[in-house]
Amino acid sequence: MAMVVTTDAAAATAAAEKPPDYEKPEYASYNGTSAAADGGGTGGRARGRGGVVDSVVARWRREDMLDRSPLALHAAAAVFAFVALVLVASNQHGDWMQFDRYQEYRYLLAIAALAVLYSLAQAARHAYRMRGGADPVSPTSGKLLDFVVAYLLMSALSAAVPITNRMRSAVVNTFTDATAAAISMAFFAFVALALSAVVSGYKLSKQTYM
Repeated sequence: MAMVVTTDAAAATAAAEKPPDYEKPEYASYNGTSAAADGGGTGGRARGRGGVVDSVVARWRREDMLDRSPLALHAAAAVFAFVALVLVASNQHGDWMQFDRYQEYRYLLAIAALAVLYSLAQAARHAYRMRGGADPVSPTSGKLLDFVVAYLLMSALSAAVPITNRMRSAVVNTFTDATAAAISMAFFAFVALALSAVVSGYKLSKQTYM
């Protein structure tokens, strides 16, 4: 009987000496929380760096596209304006079907020729600048000229469209078809120059003067 009491007393003493959280070491929960926090922080920093890099690369690509687009747009404008020039200049079929009998078509011919020369000069300028050469024209002046030539093309179209519509309402033949095609080509040249003017205006608004 005394042995049983002694054993029970020893067991009670041992249980009292054990700390309450003996079965759950402190380091386990601490290490787990720390590892999770560290892993989340590292992943967040990696994702943050990846987002910044992607943003910078996207910006570089956008700026490169904006730098290259004026060359393509001016080349397209030169092609369209040249086709319009050829169609108007060759539209001579005798009697009333002579383009030079109408001041609207003479005006369209002159503006188309101007658009061809201007667009070729601007395309050559952009090609030279992209190859590393110095820009021979002030950037601001070169950008503003797009607006001027685009406006002149639109004014020539506004003059040629009404008379062409009146002619085609009475008769449709080679002369009226050629003038309609020339007007269409001049309109495409206007669109190309207008887009170039929009790009130029956007780049001009992003310039810093400080």
